[in-house]
Amino acid sequence: MRHVALLGGSFNPPHVGHLMAALYVRSTWPIDEVWLVPAFDHPFGKALVPFDDRVALCERLGEDCGPWFKVSRAEAEVGGEGRTIELLEYLLPRHPDTRFHFVIGSDILADLPKWKAWDRIETLVDVLVLHRAGYPSPRAFGPPIVEVSSTEIRAALSAGQRPEGLVPRRVIELIEERRLVFSSP
Repeated sequence: MRHVALLGGSFNPPHVGHLMAALYVRSTWPIDEVWLVPAFDHPFGKALVPFDDRVALCERLGEDCGPWFKVSRAEAEVGGEGRTIELLEYLLPRHPDTRFHFVIGSDILADLPKWKAWDRIETLVDVLVLHRAGYPSPRAFGPPIVEVSSTEIRAALSAGQRPEGLVPRRVIELIEERRLVFSSP
């Protein structure tokens, strides 16, 4: 059986925190692949750059990682409201020989009661809670993963600044090449 860790998000844009999370999970758990799963639409209506651009940015993020790092376009195929439960109900029957692990940061634990069918999600997949800096939790494992503010990154990009050190240079280059405009916050 193949083990796949799902790391979902808006990836608007993807940054070093996402990369560190993928590398950490892959190197510390018996995981064969890590799939970044960009949201097609944000379930809470947040403004996003186009889906295809965010997929390309995620692919750039993982260029140096190797074949275990994948980017899934599943959210574009699922339909629905962009909820995690819908994604899982879409993926599970299509990958019967795969054990999925859903990766979240400890910073969103407080929001889980607002998620659609969270109790069902926990029965369908293993939930891996990464310790995000500033958000300690007994459910989280590992050392604190660096805290990176997507809001600050978007603000820097909107102001014409390069968020070096927070966004891999290849991702920044693609943002500039495609002239992507990120709304702040």
